[in-house]
Amino acid sequence: MLKSMTGFGRAEFTRGETSVVVEIKSLNGKQFEVNLKFSPLLRPYEFEIRNLMQQVLQRGTLDATINIRQNGATRPVVINTDLAKYYYQSITMLANQLELPQGDMLNVLMKLPEVVTPATEQITEEEWKDVASTLKEALIDLDTHRIDEGQMLESDLKQRINNIDEYLNKVRELDPLRKDRIRQRLEGLLAEYVGKENVDTNRLEQELIFYLEKLDISEELSRLENHLRYFREILKDEDAAKGKKLGFVLQEIGREINTTGSKANDAGIQQWVVLMKDELEKAKEQVLNVL
Repeated sequence: MLKSMTGFGRAEFTRGETSVVVEIKSLNGKQFEVNLKFSPLLRPYEFEIRNLMQQVLQRGTLDATINIRQNGATRPVVINTDLAKYYYQSITMLANQLELPQGDMLNVLMKLPEVVTPATEQITEEEWKDVASTLKEALIDLDTHRIDEGQMLESDLKQRINNIDEYLNKVRELDPLRKDRIRQRLEGLLAEYVGKENVDTNRLEQELIFYLEKLDISEELSRLENHLRYFREILKDEDAAKGKKLGFVLQEIGREINTTGSKANDAGIQQWVVLMKDELEKAKEQVLNVL
């Protein structure tokens, strides 16, 4: 099973006059990075919030917002008059410069950030449990999206690996013909420049063996086949977080494909190598999104 690193989760909970809204967006990332925006009331619980998120999501770049809304007058509030005055001076100056009407300034000021805040900077233990429960629901929602997208990623990656495997078999079919062409070309050159009657057959065979060994790609093809098999085994692994491991295997696959292309010295084989490289690059792009 694969999981994507991209997804979106949302959850909402209401008890009495208080409602909690959690929204989390996840994108791919090398590590666990979170941009967390929350009510000042939750500042004492920031470490626990980040812990909950990392336990479920493990890796990715996250944008998370947790809002606590007070729909009634159940909690006393404080008006930050100094901040309100600062806002008033700045808005008045801007309105004068732009020659705009100031209108109902008080109504505007009351809605600006941090002008009206709860009288207490703490929430009750019961309220925190509601927040934590809502956060878990949003995380499960996001994780479900990750699983759904991961299924599509897995299907695409399997197809890419199968295509490389198919092209690998095409190369195997062409390899004996390539060796025959190399042998015929060398024998033809010797006959042309030295004369067929002057060729030492035993020495020629020794040189041919040496030359063909330098161009032999059987080991590269065998290793490539093993890497493809290992990639499929990792896909079947129950561990959800395996994007990095898959990326490492793709690097090894790429190394064998490149070596095969450089050693083959054959136009026909090179065409299949190019196709393998194309599939490999597409697989690498997809693996970047895997958890």
